[in-house]
Amino acid sequence: MIEVEGAFAGCVALRPAGNARSLEHFYLTPSLQGEGIGSAVLRALLARCDRGGDVVRLNVLRGSAARRLYARHGFTVETEDCVDVFMVREPVRA
Repeated sequence: MIEVEGAFAGCVALRPAGNARSLEHFYLTPSLQGEGIGSAVLRALLARCDRGGDVVRLNVLRGSAARRLYARHGFTVETEDCVDVFMVREPVRA
């Protein structure tokens, strides 16, 4: 659960998925989008994955603005279908 100033702001799940982690259900209240909150949450989750050497995978709807967010944080397109874009991010070594 994501909270901002004690109030619900969104949610995200990061779960084991084979030899990687799967980033799922990343939602942020529309009125808070574009404020850097999503980037801050994503940076924290990815830092934890980097420390563990974990690859992270996700899928995003084709045409979604969220794809740009993920690309800024190192995700690249692995494959696409008519609905989703499947992206992957290799761990960053310190």
